[in-house]
This record gives sequence, C-alpha cells and structure tokens, in this order.
Amino acid sequence: MISEPELDGAWEPARPPEAAQDDVRDDAVPARRAGRPWRWVATAVVVTSALWAGGLYAFADRLRPAEPEVRYAVTDNLCKQFEAPALGRAMGGFAASSPNRTGRHPAMDWASCSYDGGGSGGSDGFSALFLVELHKKSDPAPEFALGSFYERLFEADVPWEEVPGLGEQALVRASGAGDGLQLRVRDGGAVFTVELGFFGSRDEETDAGATPPARPDQDALTAAAVEDVRALMAVLRKD
Repeated sequence: MISEPELDGAWEPARPPEAAQDDVRDDAVPARRAGRPWRWVATAVVVTSALWAGGLYAFADRLRPAEPEVRYAVTDNLCKQFEAPALGRAMGGFAASSPNRTGRHPAMDWASCSYDGGGSGGSDGFSALFLVELHKKSDPAPEFALGSFYERLFEADVPWEEVPGLGEQALVRASGAGDGLQLRVRDGGAVFTVELGFFGSRDEETDAGATPPARPDQDALTAAAVEDVRALMAVLRKD
C-alpha cells in the first residue's frame, strides 16, 4: 500500500530564508550587476533606431519630388498687360476683351483673359482665351499632354502635334469640328494655354448682306498663336 506523502516525510518542510540564502554560490552574479548588459542593449536599440529613422527620413526626402521652377509671375489684369496682337491681326481684330478670374494659392497661381470678335449680330463670331497657370508645388509635366478634363471629354479623338522651339514642351491641335485650335506650352512649372473657337454659321449672311470673310487656315492660326504665346511668356517672365 502506498503511504501518504505527508505521513511519510516525502515532502520537505519549508526552509527558512537563512538556509535558502546559504545555497547561493559565491560566483553568482549579483542582481544589480546582472541588469547592466540590458542598459547597453537598450542604448544600442535607441542609437540604431535613431540612425534608422534618420536614414529613412533622408531617403524619403530624396524621394519627395522637387518643386518645379517657376520663372514667371501672373498679373491681376492679364488683358491690360497682353493684347494678343498676332491673333488679332489674323482674325481681323478683336471687338472686346473680358478679364477672367485671377487667383493666388500656395499650390498654384493663375490668370486668364479672353478676346471676342466677329460679324455684327453674333454672326460668325470667334473667341480667343489665354490662360496662365503657375504650378508651385507639383510638376505639371507628367499630365501635361492630357490637358484639362474638358479637353479630354470633348476632344479625346483629336491628336496633339509637337511644336518645336517653344518652352520645354508645346502641343497644338485643331478642334474636333475643324473650327479653331488649342495650343498648350509648358516651361518649368508654368503652363500657357490658348484656345481659339468659332461660333455661328458660315452660310449665314451678315446684316449688311455680305458673305463673312474666309477664316484663316490652321497653319496661319497656329503661327499667330505661337507668336502670341511667345510674347506672353516674355511679358510675364520674372527678371
């Protein structure tokens, strides 16, 4: 029969604290000294983390796109400073100008102006819009050829053609109906846009009974638009 451990003395009675302390070896590392290596480890972790964080910040700083160079400044009244003389001559003169909105923002400054002309009573009229956008935070180059949402929506099937020797990149295309053109020029963070459009019917006669004069061909309009944008860039360029 197996005896009960309590009665058999199998369980050793609790030892007093003094006896337990006698079992500690002389070569054992005191608790105070045992904690020192952890301080070295903690210090190493802090230093490594700081170096890693600094390297990550430097790496992220290198990945952050640089702000584009903006060599131009917009004006509060673009129509007063620029009158689009080449397109005015090509179209037979402008009847009026309409200053559009001008804005300043940390990300972009912009200014615009439109010129109107054409036959009396609105017959065979035309309009030329000039828009200047100065992108100060993000480079407009990657999306430049896409144009605006309006252009992508209504002129998606009309290809752009390169115009050499104008800014860093220049694109031109005729409108989908063959009436007018669009010219876009990028130079650093600046984007210049010219939109020339016609309205009215060529078959209608003017109030005087005369047939409206023939519209300039696309080559002549493109040459005039290029000349005007080049002049506009010179006017707005910072010294």
